[in-house]
Amino acid sequence: MMLVFILLVAVAFIVIATSKLKLHPFIALLIAAYGIAISVGMAYMEIASTITKGFGGILAYIGVVIVLGTIIGVILEKSGAAIKMADVILKVVGKKRPVLAMSVIGYIVSVPVFCDSGFVILNALKRSMVRQLKVSGVAMSVALATGLFATHTLVPPTPGPIAAAGNLMVDNLGLVIIFGISISIITMLAGYFWAVRSGKIYTSGEDSLVDLEKDTEVLEKYGELPSAFKSFAPIFIPILLMATASIVKLSFGHMSDSAFYKLFIFLGNPTNALFIGLLFATMLLPKFDEERLSGWIGEGIKNAGEILIITGAGGALGAVLKASGIGTYLGDALQTLSLGIFVPFIISAALKSAQGSSTTALVVTSTIMYPLLANLGLDSEMGKVLTVMAIGAGAMTVSHANDSFFWVVSRFSQMDVATAYKSYTMATLVQGLVTILIVYILAGILL
Repeated sequence: MMLVFILLVAVAFIVIATSKLKLHPFIALLIAAYGIAISVGMAYMEIASTITKGFGGILAYIGVVIVLGTIIGVILEKSGAAIKMADVILKVVGKKRPVLAMSVIGYIVSVPVFCDSGFVILNALKRSMVRQLKVSGVAMSVALATGLFATHTLVPPTPGPIAAAGNLMVDNLGLVIIFGISISIITMLAGYFWAVRSGKIYTSGEDSLVDLEKDTEVLEKYGELPSAFKSFAPIFIPILLMATASIVKLSFGHMSDSAFYKLFIFLGNPTNALFIGLLFATMLLPKFDEERLSGWIGEGIKNAGEILIITGAGGALGAVLKASGIGTYLGDALQTLSLGIFVPFIISAALKSAQGSSTTALVVTSTIMYPLLANLGLDSEMGKVLTVMAIGAGAMTVSHANDSFFWVVSRFSQMDVATAYKSYTMATLVQGLVTILIVYILAGILL
């Protein structure tokens, strides 16, 4: 019981330090790792090596992928490709279904672009649609926000799900992508239906928009938008390569010595696939000058830096937890409660609700879960994949005032706080509960 108490104190410290004291998650995770190591009596000479091996191990597994994905996201944002993707989707879905179109736009754009940036980028498009089509501003805002949130927490190469897969040592990232896309579609639709409901009940400042914004503002900012192929290629080609490699591995494992098999496995390796995606992203650069080659790419590298150090610190905490024996004991205790796949969801949801960051919830929960997998019957490859999904479900439950994205949504949508809680925050609760229900059903079938 002392081991469980130590873990609970460590988790409480991480939550309080990051949410109340505003301590950076990297320092909080590192302090927690040292605190656990000392508290369980780990040999002093082994503490530093355990922490550094855990830190380096996770970055070796997933670090380059996070950097490449973040650079691609910056290029899509600054080149206007995100706006072009939104325009294409709007034409496909049609103006008769603007709320659904907004959900789908958010769903796709958030794969390479962070939620906050994605909402800001697409806000002008959303407001233009609200004004022209006379549709509810609340419905459109909640649809966009929940569409962004669905893939943000479930689908690689978004950094959070990648880090979680890395911490759980998932061998087949393509399988995570396949399940993430499949499950997140249902998650997106759950947000969409809540958005429609909210639009019938609540109003925001956007519902009385006058013609203050001109559609030409987008073209003035980005110039001529890139083609649809150039816009979608940096996202979909890496995803396609990774998913294809997973299918080839499952279907043609008996041909592992053939050139055909080796080629697809090589191309579907996450690092290789994202690098190919980056090459396609360079087609979006209007000029090959210092501003684009150094400025845009440099900004992507800087944005990735914080994710990398948080992920590395999570790996360090995970290594300490594994070495301490806490995982084995806690796994045995939880197994008797028959909670199974709900364990990662509960931990992740508690962390998300308490400290606000979905990425931090994904990283910390996955480090806690790795030592527990065997005892919970989740140590198979499929078990690990569904654990990532369960953690992602928790990481969206719920977004409220301690989450920066909550304020982006409410302020840009001209919603007061009460309306934002009733519409957007409740939508994230619905999304999380629907997602974990789907994961639970899948676990019953596949495990």
